[in-house]
Amino acid sequence: MRRGRLFIFLALILVVGLVVVYFFMQRFQSTGIVPPSAQATPTVIPTVNVVVVTQHVSRGTLISDSVLGTVPYQRDLFIEGMVTDKTEVIGKRAKLDLEAGFVLTQNMFTATPDLSTIGSDTALMIPRGMVSISIPIDRLSSVTFAPQRGDHVNVIITMLFVDLDANFQSILPNGSGNVLANGKSVLIGPQQSSADSSTNASNQGSTLTNADTLSTLSNQSVPGGGVVGRTELDPSYNTPFYVVPSEKQRSRLVSQTLIQDVIVLQMGDFPAEEQKVTPTPVEGAGPTPTPEPNKASLQATTTAPDVITLIVTPQDAVTLNYLIYSGAKLTLVLRGSGDDTRVQTEAVTLQFLMDQYKVPVPAKLPYGLEPRIDNLDAPSKLFQPTATPRP
Repeated sequence: MRRGRLFIFLALILVVGLVVVYFFMQRFQSTGIVPPSAQATPTVIPTVNVVVVTQHVSRGTLISDSVLGTVPYQRDLFIEGMVTDKTEVIGKRAKLDLEAGFVLTQNMFTATPDLSTIGSDTALMIPRGMVSISIPIDRLSSVTFAPQRGDHVNVIITMLFVDLDANFQSILPNGSGNVLANGKSVLIGPQQSSADSSTNASNQGSTLTNADTLSTLSNQSVPGGGVVGRTELDPSYNTPFYVVPSEKQRSRLVSQTLIQDVIVLQMGDFPAEEQKVTPTPVEGAGPTPTPEPNKASLQATTTAPDVITLIVTPQDAVTLNYLIYSGAKLTLVLRGSGDDTRVQTEAVTLQFLMDQYKVPVPAKLPYGLEPRIDNLDAPSKLFQPTATPRP
C-alpha cells in the first residue's frame, strides 16, 4: 500500500515538472527569447592577417617597419597579391601615395631603390607609348591661351616654299660672274685683270713689277656680273630682250592640319617645388622671428605663357621638333569637350583659296583708293591685351 502511494506521489511530481517546463517553453517562444541551453553555437569566421600602413606614405618613400601594421582580414575576401608579411615590402619604395589603413598589395611597390622607376607626377599623366614635347606659342597661335591641362587641340602648320638650285642649294635665280680665260694675268691686291703688256697696267694708273705679275694656270672669276635672267621676244618690235627679275623670289605659302586630337599636358612652365630656406640662428640674438609673408609674392603673376606641352606619339614629337627648328609656324585650335572625330582637311594655298572660295582677281580699273594701300595692317588695339586691375 505504501509502495503504491510512493509511485503516485512521484508521478504527480513528474507531471508538475513537465507542466512547468511546458509553461516556460511557451513563454520563451512567445517573447522570442531562446533559453541559454537552446542557443546555437556562434560560427567562427576564418581570417588572415594582412599588412596595412599606419600613417600617410608619400609616393617614392622608402618603406620601414615603423609605418606598417597588421589587421585580421576575412579569408574568403582575401585577394591574391595582398601582403601578409612585412618583410615583403620593407626596403621597397611606394609607387603611389598611401593613406593610413590601406591594405597593401605587391604592385604598390618597386623593388629597386631607384626613383627613375617611379617617375614624377607629370610622367604619371603620360600614357604608355606616348611622349610629351613643348612648342612655342603666342597669343594668336594658342587661341588666346584658352587651352588648359586635359584639353584636346589640333596643330596647324604654315610654311613658306622657294625654288632652289639643287647643286648650290641657294635660292634661284642664280647670279652670273666674269671669268678670265687661260693666259697671262696680273694680280693687284684683291682684284684680278688680264694683261698682255704693261700698257694695261699703266691704264689703271699703276706700275707693275715682276713681283706683282702672276701667270694664270686656269680660268679665274673676277668681280662683276649680275642676276641670271632669260630672253624674251618683244612682240611690238620683234626684238629679243634679256629680262632679269625686279625683286627677290617671293615665297609660296601653304597651310595644313598637321596633328589632330592632341592632349594638352601643361600651359606654360611646370610649377617648381618651393625651396624652403631655414634661417641660421645667431648666438645671443634670441629666438629667430618668423618672417611675415611678402604680399607681393602672394599675388599671382600674370605673365603670358610662351610654351605649351602636348602629349603626342614619338614620331609626331620628332616631326614637331624638326618644324620648330625649320622656322615653320605652328598654330593650335581648341577642340570641343568629348569630340574625338578626325576630319581630313585640304592644304590651303593661294590657288586653293581662289578656287574653293570663288575669290576673283580684281580688275584693273581707272580709279582706286586713297590713300594708297600696300600692306594689310590690323588695328594694333586688337592684339594688345587689356590689363586687368587686381583687387
